[in-house]
Amino acid sequence: MGNLKNTYHTVLTIAGSDSGGCAGIQADIKSISACGAFAASVITATTAQNTQGVFDIHPIPIDHIEKQLDAVFTDITFQAVKIGMLHSCEVIKLISKKLQEYQAVNVVIDPVMVATSGDRLITNEALQSLKSFLPQAYLITPNSKEAELLLEQEINPKNAQEAAQQLAEKYQTSVLLKGGHMDHAPNEMVDILYNFETAQTILLKNPKVETRHTHGTGCSLSSSIATFLSKGYSLEKSVDLACQYINSAILNGKDKVLGKGNGPINHFGL
Repeated sequence: MGNLKNTYHTVLTIAGSDSGGCAGIQADIKSISACGAFAASVITATTAQNTQGVFDIHPIPIDHIEKQLDAVFTDITFQAVKIGMLHSCEVIKLISKKLQEYQAVNVVIDPVMVATSGDRLITNEALQSLKSFLPQAYLITPNSKEAELLLEQEINPKNAQEAAQQLAEKYQTSVLLKGGHMDHAPNEMVDILYNFETAQTILLKNPKVETRHTHGTGCSLSSSIATFLSKGYSLEKSVDLACQYINSAILNGKDKVLGKGNGPINHFGL
């Protein structure tokens, strides 16, 4: 490894590409960079996408995804891995195998299954494969709608803490249940972290920012958590720092205009 002062903190993001630059790989690279690590990427699909929606998805051939994974893992040591939307059983099984083969650490899975519109983004077959994959994660970061699919029950502010613990016990991993889809309080956002190793529940509260420019928030949050983990912070501290970063990025971007639809968060405070 050489002199630690002369090495990068490194994070690998495995996800789809957003041609509009608001979400996916593009948001991941911005978040990882803004939080102080070097980002490498494996692209699983490309999208024709902008601030107004997703118009086409082109899956990357499975053998090319495998070659991307082998290329980066055989050359670079990663202190964390962030995984975004996985569109098929074949991709999920390949990534599961490769993470085991290369003994990946600090794996953060953002189980992207439901669009902001409420539309399902994953088939039932792929959902079952994803459920089998989740125990390989160090942390999963579902929103309430995704958590409902994983638990097969309704989730609301009253049972959210219990649901986070149930998710952790079911999938044998720590859980950050994101509060963006739930109204805990009028002016407050509450994310619920359940640490599977310590069996502790931690509530992370941040001021709610009134804006429609939140495109890519979930991608950015999971990749920034992975970044702080790569820098040696504890799970609780990594999640806390990442939530603070995202809240600041939302605040800094709330009045910025990009395109004709829902704009991104402001990753660099520009």
